[in-house]
Amino acid sequence: MLEGSYTAIVTPFKTSGEIDFSALEALTEYQVENGIDGIVAVGTTGESPTVSHEENVDIVKKVVSFSGSRTKVIAGTGSNSTAEAIFMTEQIADTGASHSLQVSPYYNKPNQEGLYRHFSSIADACSIPIILYNVPGRTGSSIDNDTILRLAKHENIVAVKEASGDLIKVSDLIQRKPPGFSVISGNDDSAFMLCALGGQGVISVASNVAPALVISMIRDILENNIEKSRILHHKLSPLFSVLFCDANPIPVKYALSIMNLCEEKYRLPLCELSNEKKQLVASVLRSLDLV
Repeated sequence: MLEGSYTAIVTPFKTSGEIDFSALEALTEYQVENGIDGIVAVGTTGESPTVSHEENVDIVKKVVSFSGSRTKVIAGTGSNSTAEAIFMTEQIADTGASHSLQVSPYYNKPNQEGLYRHFSSIADACSIPIILYNVPGRTGSSIDNDTILRLAKHENIVAVKEASGDLIKVSDLIQRKPPGFSVISGNDDSAFMLCALGGQGVISVASNVAPALVISMIRDILENNIEKSRILHHKLSPLFSVLFCDANPIPVKYALSIMNLCEEKYRLPLCELSNEKKQLVASVLRSLDLV
C-alpha cells in the first residue's frame, strides 16, 4: 500500500533548452538524503506537456539510476489518448519504476464510462501498478468516486492522487475505498486534512524545496500525532501558497534556482516569474531558513 511523502520533481533545463541531467541528479540526491518515500518523475511539475516521449523515458531511467533503489520512482506516463498512454507506460515498464501515474484525459473531456474504459485499458495492457490522477483544474474533467471505486477493483490499479480540492468528495471516497487502495493528496495545502480523514499521504510540490518538513508533517499525521502535524501544516502554509502564485512549476523552479539546485529555465509556453513574485517566493524561503 502506498503511504507517505512523494515529491513531484521538477525537470531541470539548461539555457540551451536541453534537460540538465547533472541538476536532476543533484535534485534526486537532495530528496533521497532527506528521506523521501518516493519521487514522481515527469508529472505536471516535471513539465510533462513539453517533454518528448523519448525524453520522458530517459528522465525516468535517470531518476531510477540516480536514486539507486533507495526510494520509489513513480513515472508520469499519462495522456488524453489511451493508445499513447499505453505506449508510454510500456516504455517505462522495465526501467525500475515502481508505479505509473495516469492523469485523467484532458481537453477531450470523456464521460465517466470513457474514463473507466481508458484507465482499465491501460491497467489491462501494462504490468506496472497504476495510480489514477484526478486533477480537474488542469484537465477539465473529474473522475467521480463511483468510477474510482469501479477502477479500484482492478488488481493493477492501486491508488489515486486526488487533487480536486474537494474534501467532501475525498471523505466519501476514503470511507468507501477497499482495503489496500491508497488515497493520496495531490495538493500540499490540503494534505494534512486529507490524511486526517484517513488518506495515506501526499504527492508534493513543496517537498522539492522543503522535503524534511513535508515528510515530518505527513509522518506525524499518519502516526496520529495530530498537534505536531498541525503545527507543521501552519508553518508550511505560506510556502504552499507562494508556490502557486503562478502556474506550477514556475514558482518552485525559481525557488530551487535560488537554492542553487537548478537553473530557472523553462520550456515555452512557461516563462519566468515577475520580479514582484520572485520577491514573495524568496521571502517565504528565508522565513523557513531554506536560503
